[in-house]
Amino acid sequence: MNSKDMPNTYTQIHIQCVFAVKYRSSVIQPNWKERLHQYITGIVQNQGHKMIAINSMPDHLHLFFGFRPNQSLSDLMRDVKGDSSEWINNQKFTPSTSRWQEGYGAFSYSRSQIKVVAEYIEHQEEHHRKRTFLEEYRKFLEQFEVEYDEQYIFKPLE
Repeated sequence: MNSKDMPNTYTQIHIQCVFAVKYRSSVIQPNWKERLHQYITGIVQNQGHKMIAINSMPDHLHLFFGFRPNQSLSDLMRDVKGDSSEWINNQKFTPSTSRWQEGYGAFSYSRSQIKVVAEYIEHQEEHHRKRTFLEEYRKFLEQFEVEYDEQYIFKPLE
């Protein structure tokens, strides 16, 4: 639905989503990560949302966007993850089939936090010199007081 379908609907919703490569494999390479970011930005914007920041490390990805309630967050994430992994495989960027881990983290922010969150995402490389993805992810869950089951936190290949 667009704004014509729901007159007088005004929203300001900012969401950061974080998700991992399956088994947290380090498959996202510097020589194609910008193209991946552009591809995912296209998916998000084609659905009517506004990309604010996107960045990835070899084993996970952060995206931060202005969310329009014209679809559910789970439908958007299904499209982002499904379409982008298909694109990665069609481009033959990885030696074997690439997939995203099931699930994602989603965290909402107020307008006053946009700049700080965008800068955090843009400086991922710096943060990960100090802490691993799992440490970062647990910190988000704890900061946002999200209850989680340790057995379902992103796992490496057993």
